[in-house]
Amino acid sequence: MSAVLLAVFNDHGAADLVRASLVRDGFPTDRVELTACCELGRAGCGPGNSPHDKIIQYFHALLGNEQNAELLAGRVESGAATITVHPRGTIETRRANEIIAAAGAVEVAERDMGNQRLEHAAAQHESPWILNFLFHSPSKADCLYCRLFESNSD
Repeated sequence: MSAVLLAVFNDHGAADLVRASLVRDGFPTDRVELTACCELGRAGCGPGNSPHDKIIQYFHALLGNEQNAELLAGRVESGAATITVHPRGTIETRRANEIIAAAGAVEVAERDMGNQRLEHAAAQHESPWILNFLFHSPSKADCLYCRLFESNSD
């Protein structure tokens, strides 16, 4: 099992904003998951005869504890939403915890935090990582393709 950080929020809207913040910070979309009644996410893909069974199975697989899985499923069915992050390394763990804490998570659970491969998807600085690929020039062209052929368009 790899490292898992799971945060509970009072509603889907708050969790959705956290998911967007994590992805904007550099976390790949396949390592950030939202689970809510209106958006089951990966929980909806699991085995089970009902959404309740699928949610329990999902949380049990993540946390390895059936009692916690039942409690989380009940909270999700009552309107709460969860964000699950699979961080890789201390930088990502710290960033995920900062973003989750700033958003006001009502509960945070961790599993296997010592089992992390050394990958770095989250930014180590304040600006988004995509800015590293953009050229800073006085050009008025707004895309890379246009900038490449700007001199030929006269």
